[in-house]
Amino acid sequence: MDTTRRGFISRASLSTLGLVAAATSIGALVPEKTSAAETSPDNKKPLAAQEELEDFVYDIENGSKGWTGAGGNAKEATVEEFPISQSIAGVVMRLNPGSFRELHWHSIAAEWAYVLEGKVRTTVITPDGTTSTDDFNVGDIWYFPKGHGHALQCIGDKPCRFLLGFDSGHFSEFGTFSLTDWISHIDPKIMAQNTNLPASTFASFPKKELYIGTGKIALDTRPKNINPAIPISSSSHKFRMEEDGVYQEFKGGYTKIVSPKEFPIQKTLTALRMNIEPGAIRELHWHPNADEWQYVMSGKGNLSIFGSHGRVKTMPYSKGMVSFIKQGYGHYIENTGTETLKLIILFNSPEYQEISLNEWLNSNPTQLVADHFGLTLNQTDSLAEHGAGIY
Repeated sequence: MDTTRRGFISRASLSTLGLVAAATSIGALVPEKTSAAETSPDNKKPLAAQEELEDFVYDIENGSKGWTGAGGNAKEATVEEFPISQSIAGVVMRLNPGSFRELHWHSIAAEWAYVLEGKVRTTVITPDGTTSTDDFNVGDIWYFPKGHGHALQCIGDKPCRFLLGFDSGHFSEFGTFSLTDWISHIDPKIMAQNTNLPASTFASFPKKELYIGTGKIALDTRPKNINPAIPISSSSHKFRMEEDGVYQEFKGGYTKIVSPKEFPIQKTLTALRMNIEPGAIRELHWHPNADEWQYVMSGKGNLSIFGSHGRVKTMPYSKGMVSFIKQGYGHYIENTGTETLKLIILFNSPEYQEISLNEWLNSNPTQLVADHFGLTLNQTDSLAEHGAGIY
């Protein structure tokens, strides 16, 4: 944002495989990186040199110039700041009491949000005339489909803070439409005809995009639907993720998942809250159907990614940072700190899919796996006896 605006966890792990005990990276299990001088399997032409993996961690809190005003601030990670994240963008926004993110809509992305601090009120209108006004507390999430007009306001006596996720990495520069930005560029005569108000009314309107404004918390009755035949809805855009997300506990932490099965309007994303305890590891795995975008709520850790052809890269991250893992890339997370590593994770698919490395190994004949790594049959058999998911 520039200064104006711009089962789902597998049931097995690789925790005791001797090669992993001897190394902190999956690189120990893959061949040395292919060089340009090596030949292809048919020995007819050289294999092309592979580019190194891109950086996949970004400090959204400190790396983004963002937007700051009397009403609050916003820091973002779109493709401009975080080029690898083509499919998902994020914003961390703070609003002061009574301040609001003005009426707007997104033409190329749906909006998902998780409340980190304080209380937020949202208003939204859908194409069929349904309106919703909902209040959100810490741990609640909302979802507004692409093109649905909405606004956000801090309604508590303390500032609120929330994480926004968008199902396009390009949303900010090209896809946000703010009401003040539109009206400030319309002839007052046209506005007068459109609203049945005198043209002079618009003389005091903002001359440019407001983005975040200051105001008073609305006390009037919440508006009715444009179409009175539609019943008033106050919950279709709201879900209590921390209270009602599908919970799964593991030896080294837990997860809470929210998919369209639990939150039907959230049709383009799957959301996951994950806690990894100190010293624990989120097992080696990959997602065959979706990119993965992470925000670190607290703690610190290492994220390691495998991108084929011996390309392995490990990057540290901590509170306020985001990361991005391309679809199909193998990865794991290690908590390297002394406090719980808390993550908010988005996948750009309504269906959660995962394949864990150890589950895959256990689905093959024992002898075949043993021959891959020079293990004994007893060692290979023991893989099935260890923890799942987070250990």
